[in-house]
Amino acid sequence: MSDTTPPTAPTTIAADSQVNPHHHPDPRDFSVAAARLLADFDCEDVLLFDVTGIHPLCRFLLLATGTSDRQVRSLAGRLSDLAAQMGQPRLGIDGDEGGTWLVIDFVDVMAHLFEPATRGHYDLEMLWGDAQSVHWRRESR
Repeated sequence: MSDTTPPTAPTTIAADSQVNPHHHPDPRDFSVAAARLLADFDCEDVLLFDVTGIHPLCRFLLLATGTSDRQVRSLAGRLSDLAAQMGQPRLGIDGDEGGTWLVIDFVDVMAHLFEPATRGHYDLEMLWGDAQSVHWRRESR
């Protein structure tokens, strides 16, 4: 494994089984709502990329930095709750043993939650730098 490849975690949580096969949520709507949720709960450097056609597994890539492993784990739970509310399936969650990096697979949306040092180490922004940024911030009034 190279130093730039995110680790494969030994702790994998089974896929959710409560998916409505007749409801097909818009992954863009879910990814924007997820980015807003992360910002609302004090994540930093929240970025959302449209990787349609350049990522083999998903259409949207969401990156965010939490302040601690505890916050990262908590936000993974909040994202899973949001997905359930919006009818967005979640296939699983994976990460490193220390909780400094988690990736949640929402089929068309991959969410990566990091602690600051871990995010800097893997530098996914550079890896997906050719992808189009998606505007997710709420309009100011």
